Order: sequence, then C-alpha cells, then structure tokens
Amino acid sequence: MKVSIVDLGTVAPGTSESDALADSLAVTRHAEQFGFHRVWFAEHHLSRSGASHHPELLIAAAAAQTSSIRLGSGAVLMNHYSPFKVAELFQQLEAMAPGRVDLGMGRATAGPVIDLALQQDRRSRLQLDHQQQVLETLSWLYGTFPEDHAFAGNPLMPTVPHVPQTWLLGSSPNGSNLAAGLGIGYTFAGFINPPGAAPSLRHYRESFRPQGFGLESPRAILAVNVSVGETVADGERLVGSAKGFYARLGRMGGGATVPSADEAAGELTPAQQAEPTSITDGQWPRFVAGGPEDVRVTLEQMVEASGADELMIQDLIADPADRMRSHELLADMFALTPSPRTSSST
Repeated sequence: MKVSIVDLGTVAPGTSESDALADSLAVTRHAEQFGFHRVWFAEHHLSRSGASHHPELLIAAAAAQTSSIRLGSGAVLMNHYSPFKVAELFQQLEAMAPGRVDLGMGRATAGPVIDLALQQDRRSRLQLDHQQQVLETLSWLYGTFPEDHAFAGNPLMPTVPHVPQTWLLGSSPNGSNLAAGLGIGYTFAGFINPPGAAPSLRHYRESFRPQGFGLESPRAILAVNVSVGETVADGERLVGSAKGFYARLGRMGGGATVPSADEAAGELTPAQQAEPTSITDGQWPRFVAGGPEDVRVTLEQMVEASGADELMIQDLIADPADRMRSHELLADMFALTPSPRTSSST
C-alpha cells in the first residue's frame, strides 16, 4: 500500500506563516526519509489556519530539498486560472524535478471576496466549465488539440520528455465521472464526504476509459484525516485539534485557526469530543484517530471497501513534532521503506 500526505501548511498556535512554511518543508523531508510516496500541498486563500496558499511555490522549494519523493498540488483550483498557465507552470516544475511532479486539479469557491479578487474580468459573473478547463489543460500537456484548433502545433516544452502525473480531486460522484471519462487519476476527499468515498471510488474504477492522457488503467487515491498517537488516548487527544478547528470554523468562518490539543479539550462540547474516530455502525468517520493498531484496522477497512490503490493522509495536528511522529507511526504500521536513492543520500 502506497501512503502519501497532503500538507496544509498548518499554522501552529503562537507561530507565524513563515514558521508553518518551514514546517511544511520539514514534513516533506521527513516524509521522504520514512518512505511516503508523495506529498501534495493545498491551495487555501486568505486562510488563517494554513499557510499553503500557492502549492506550486512549495513544490519548487520542496523539490530542491528532496531527491525522490513525488510532489504535487492538492489541488490547483482550476476555476481561478487559465489552463495554459497551469499546464505550462507544471511542465516547468516537471523540468525542474523530472519524474516527480503531480498536477492535482480541483475546484472550489473561497467566498465572494477571494473569488472576485482572483477573477481577471470583473464586469460580469464568471462562469466556467470545469470539464473544459481540465480537458484544455490536458490537451496542452499532451499536445492533443485537433489540427484545426487555434492552440494546435504549439508544444509547451519539446525538450522535456515527460509530463506531470495528472489527477482530478473531488468529493462527489461528479468528480468520479469526469476523472473516469478523461482517463486520469482520481483522488476522493474522504474527510469532506465520508459516506460518498467508497461508492465514488468504485464507480470511478468501473467507469474508467483510457483517453491517451498517460493512464491505461484506473489509479485511485483515498484521502483521509488521520491522527495516530502512541496509544488510543494519545491519538484521541491529538485529533482534538482537527475537531476543534471545525468547531471554530462553524463559529468564526475563515478566521478560524487550529487550536492546540489542550485548547481544543477546553472548547469542545461533550458531543464533539465523543464524535467517532473509527467506523461505527457502518458509518465512516470524518476523522480517523487512535493508537497504531486501531488506526491500521480502520484504514484497511476503508481501502478494502473503496478499492483505493493509495492512501493520502491529511491531518490538522497542531504541533509539528506530534504531526511528524504520527507520520512515523503510519510509516511503521504500513512498513513503508524509502527508495534506495533516498537511503543513499541521507
């Protein structure tokens, strides 16, 4: 089982965004050392909880500090950008880190202020066709525009032999339909829509059709929020930061920050503290937490039910040291091993 990480640039209490970005790079180096397959960086704008606003910047920085781990976006929000800009940008990253770059594509609204601020033409309401945005990006990368298309005959970087791996990120059946129809990889955000994860990933696998965009067979990732402690009690304490953040988000909106585990313990209601962190009565949790054995059992059940090829771990553990220890425990429970190239360089 391949295991990966999506990093949010979590800003620990009492620290700055500069500290959080340094932590993100440290987490990436640590992930490579412990055998994780890839690290993706999020795109969140005007966020007080996370410093990862532009994933491509962290990809470039992380590529210079690592040698083998794959690096990518989780995700570029395509509704805000030109497909050409995205394709050329990630092809340049591929030139800088050959064979290690992933282009994860998604869409999201970040509220009226950010949506308008990122829009070039503000005279009318922006209406984009997400499928067309993704298809045009793929066409630039793979040079598949029809001969009579205005963009045909303009290869991005002819001397760069390979293109980034391409992924669609989603949390609904619509995403699984699009990824399967385009024949690209699909990542489902199980921490956003736990009940939809298994059916969507199974549907993607069953509906997948190759279209010449780098894949002959389906490639599926299940993304899950996970906090692993040395013991069950320790894991339940650590996941308090995630529960506390979502509780704050409900009260404060975009101004919410991630609380420490101790702060969360004083803010959460008994019902919030008791929210399940394992599969209960057949229902998947928003957060998976506990000791190594409990977490392993839950994640294996999720993988079996969804048919995922890979797990991607998201967390909101406030303390960077606790976060990296959680990753170490995950690496141990899945017997991850770093690539020989990594081992020889450390």
